[in-house]
Order: sequence, then C-alpha cells, then structure tokens
Amino acid sequence: MLGAFVNAFRTPDLRRKLLFVMGIIVLFRLGSAIPTPGVDYVKVQEGLAGVDDQGIFGLINLFSGGALLQLSIFALGIMPYITASIILQLLVVVIPRLETLKKEGQAGQAKITQYTRYLTLGLAILQSTGIVALARNGAIFGNQGGGESLLVDDKVTTLLLMVVTMTAGTAMIMWFGELITEHGIGNGMSILIFTSVVSSFPGALWGIKESRGWDVFGLVIAIGLVIMAAVIFIEQAQRRIPVQYARRMVGRKMFGGTSTYIPLKVNQAGVIPVIFASSLLYLPTLTSNFNTSNSGWSVWVQRHFGTGDHPYYMITYVALIIFFTYFYVSITFNPTEVADNMKKYGGFVPGIRAGKPTEDYLAYVLSRITFPGAIYLALVALVPLIALVVVNANQNFPFGGTSLLIMVGVGLDTVKQIESQLQQRHYEGFLR
Repeated sequence: MLGAFVNAFRTPDLRRKLLFVMGIIVLFRLGSAIPTPGVDYVKVQEGLAGVDDQGIFGLINLFSGGALLQLSIFALGIMPYITASIILQLLVVVIPRLETLKKEGQAGQAKITQYTRYLTLGLAILQSTGIVALARNGAIFGNQGGGESLLVDDKVTTLLLMVVTMTAGTAMIMWFGELITEHGIGNGMSILIFTSVVSSFPGALWGIKESRGWDVFGLVIAIGLVIMAAVIFIEQAQRRIPVQYARRMVGRKMFGGTSTYIPLKVNQAGVIPVIFASSLLYLPTLTSNFNTSNSGWSVWVQRHFGTGDHPYYMITYVALIIFFTYFYVSITFNPTEVADNMKKYGGFVPGIRAGKPTEDYLAYVLSRITFPGAIYLALVALVPLIALVVVNANQNFPFGGTSLLIMVGVGLDTVKQIESQLQQRHYEGFLR
C-alpha cells in the first residue's frame, strides 16, 4: 500500500492533483480558525472551555470542523450546501420542470447545480442570521438566553458584517469543493466534509482520555476499530440482481447477448437519513433556545431532547431514521424507470418477464433490503448516544453516528478513484 502511495506521487498528473487537494484542505482549515469580524474571541474561548458538549449545534459544528462554535468565517461549513442539495433532490420528484431538467443530461444538471448554489446562499443568510442572534444573547453554547453577548457591540453594521462574512465563507467553501472536483481527485464537497469530521477526532479522543483515563481510552479505540470494520463491511455489501441482454441484429451487426447486474446496496440511502433525522430533532430544541421565558413546553423540550441521552430522544431518532431511509430510497431508485429502460434495450432478469413483473420484482427486493439498511443506520447513529450514557463520553464520541458513516463512505470512494487512476497507468493498484 505504501508502494502504491509512492507510485501515485511519482506520476506527475496524479501528484499534481493530490497536492492541489491538500492545498485546498489547508486553506479550508485555516479559514475555520479565523474569527468573524465583530466576535469577542476571548469570550468565545471562555464559553468553549465551560461547555461539555455542543448541544443542539453538534451536527452543524461537526460539518464545520468545529468552526461553528468558534464563530469563524467558515462557521456554517458545508451544511447549507448539503441542505440545499437534499431539498433540490426532493423537489426534482415534485416539480415537473426540475424533473425535465434532470432528464436533459449535462445541460439540465448544470442548471440544477446553479439552482443549488442560489438556494445555498439563501440558506446561508438565514442560518448566519440565526447564529448571530444566538451569539448576541449568549445562547449559542446551550444557555436558555439572557447570557453574556459574544459580540464586541450590538451595532447594526456589526451584525450585518457578520452575516455577510459567514455567507461569503459558505460561498468560498462551495467554490473550494468545485475546484477539488474539477482539478483534484474525488468529490470536492465530500472531501471537505471528510476533512471537517476527521479534524474533530484528536480532540474527541483526548477528551475521553482526560475524563476517563487510559483504560477507557483503550477500550474506546478497540470498540471503534470493530465498529469501523463492521461499517466498512455493510457499506460494501450489495444485492446483485442479474440482468441478461438478448441478442439483436442491427443491419449486419449483432448487438447484445451480454450479462450484467444491478447492484442494490444494503445502505442504499447513505448518510442522508441520519442528517434528516438529526436536523429535524434540532428544530424543537432550537426553538426553545429562542424562548427566554422558560415556559413549560420549553423546559420539557430541553429536558427530553436537549442532551440526546433521554429514551424519548432515542426512540424518536430511530423512528425518523427508519422513515427517512424508506422515503429517500423511494425517491432515488425508481423501479418503474429501471424496468422500462431494461425493456427498451432488450434486458431482462432471468426467470422474470420484462415490464410490470420486473418492476414488481425490483420493488420487492428493494423493500426487503431497505429494512436491514435502515436498522443498520439506526444502530450506528445510536452509538454516540449510548456512549454518552455508558462511557460518560461527550456527544463528540468519534466512532459512531454521522461522523463514522461519512469517513468510511468518502474514504472508500476516494480510494477507489485513486485505484482507478493507478490502474490506468499500469500500476499494481492502491488496495493490493
């Protein structure tokens, strides 16, 4: 494997791409440490030192590599782009115009990408406004409002400058991701998310060591490696549906007669259901944070959904993950469309008639394979919540939840792309 790394850097084109990606990552991490103009840096550091977990902003802080709670220029991270992409994927199914654009190929996809950028900026403005408001009343670290302001002053110009800076930071991150996709290796947005997640690992592991000692630290590492191996195994698992293409004559040439398969992954939905469920569960707690009167419903929400270790939270979390898994799979894989394309090009599943029977068979297999995938996502997402209760680790328990799914998924995809590049240049390969 180390020899393959050496071979990769010996190839001028591949070396240039890898160094370009590393350079963008350095700039991305640098921007995550630069405070936003108008922020009282000393008060922010004092607030970070006095907080044991990241409260309701844990997911956004994870995707920003810790930049959110530091109120840096990249505080919003890549989260607005992720949200915009998910919304556009859902709207493609609902709005006929977007569905038509999707079917137009590269030109239509470019238009959808442009809409995603506009929506990302709009969401960035909304989210930055909310973050600035919470920083102004001192509620960003989980306080019930009425805390000490984290800003140097309350002038309108200062507030607007912070909103504009954070929004511009999101636009720059989006640009970084597109540069990596175009000039580097792998999907740029995924690599930036991967970088943000990995950057929180050393601090999270050291926090466990400081609070629980070397014994628990070693146990966490051992359990983490087992969980990671299991996640890699499930992420690679797939149900292959064989497809046979009949031979046909076109002029004097014979076409078809080949065999292939349709790969249906056990985790067909990826990490999207976990993000959906986490984001939805943050809404009631976020709303209660803006309520400074400490009413009954606000106290109830904070008690049951504020920390993540309550049974109500866990049960709701699992139910939402299972629901969103089925929902997302249903809109991303259309058995009717796949069956029609197979019939159009003379393909069929052995033993299954083309057309409606093939559609029913694909829907049957998909529904059966989605259930274990949903349970798997729910179990992995519960790992950090269980650790919060059993190990007494904070909500940044590294080996579990969204962080582990992202690391494994992006890591495997990037390794495969490097492997393909090496194979094209007649090297032994990356995984051998």
